[in-house]
Amino acid sequence: QVQLVESGGGLVQPGGSLRLACAASGSIFSINRMAWYRRAPGKQRELVAVIVSGGSTNYGDSVVGRFTISRDNAKNTVYLQMNSLKPEDTAVYYCNVHVASVGYWGQGTQVTVSS
Repeated sequence: QVQLVESGGGLVQPGGSLRLACAASGSIFSINRMAWYRRAPGKQRELVAVIVSGGSTNYGDSVVGRFTISRDNAKNTVYLQMNSLKPEDTAVYYCNVHVASVGYWGQGTQVTVSS
């Protein structure tokens, strides 16, 4: 079993920055894909960013140039640096980690962008 613990959400003003973290623990021997998703009120869940074991990254169109995903393999942790935040970035952000092709989800962390 794999456990994911997210941190770093909160309230920020438009134009501000936040950094999310997701630490994985448990039966981990190979993490091949780590990603962040979000779900805004009344909307479907969407992919924000993904990073694979080789370091390649991909981003949702709405966050390109503003968000950066990174990972620390020694700590089994994935980060999401969010800059130039907009009110439309308000959502619950979820960490998703694939271990041996099995996907696990974090509990979610609220990000609210408002003045």
